[in-house]
Amino acid sequence: MKLKNLLSARLKKRYKRFLADVVLADGTELTAHCPNTGSMRGCLAPGNPVMLSRSDSPARKYPFTLEMIQVQDCWVGINTGRTNQLVREAMENGVITDFGEISRIVPEVRVSAASRLDFLLLRGTEKIYVEVKNCTLVEGGRAMFPDAITSRGTKHLLELAELARGGHGAAIFFCVQRMDGEVFAPAAHIDPLYARTLREIVSQGVRVLAYQALVGPGEIRLTHALPVQLAGGILC
Repeated sequence: MKLKNLLSARLKKRYKRFLADVVLADGTELTAHCPNTGSMRGCLAPGNPVMLSRSDSPARKYPFTLEMIQVQDCWVGINTGRTNQLVREAMENGVITDFGEISRIVPEVRVSAASRLDFLLLRGTEKIYVEVKNCTLVEGGRAMFPDAITSRGTKHLLELAELARGGHGAAIFFCVQRMDGEVFAPAAHIDPLYARTLREIVSQGVRVLAYQALVGPGEIRLTHALPVQLAGGILC
């Protein structure tokens, strides 16, 4: 995914979940939309360099969008609105080969009256359901999800398990938008229920995949799979 005309600034603060105040190089302060509802743990130190995109839509109250934050020497992609596109591009470009020969990719598939999953992959007569999560947290060399308690995320895991028990393919896919993680693991110290559920659904046929993205002001793209570490060892 190519990115153009991003504007550099420094973070002042993030607040109200969807807003971030930043300072441009000339000292101008502005408020940007923050398209990430997670805690963004470890990413929000005041003064961290950030990159912004700008929308020309007159309907936008805040024309600037927070796209990425630099943590030490590592850029972190925090725009969750780009995550599914990154994963789809990687599937279409042959970077993600775990699902075999895919004939069709269907986005935003309803699986219940109140819930959708991110992708349905069609491979002949086989259906593979995939839920994608954006991962921005790294601690001790481990990329981790979630960065806050997520009942919605746990519900998605249970839905995937039900689909797998019904004979369909099912996978949870973690898109790690930073390059300083060496393995992926669930953040059990943040949401023990999510971590326990993730471990349990593996035995029910749900695949757990994690891929790392190269993130920079000009481009974000998935590059390779990360080992997945659950209780009892490495999955891949």
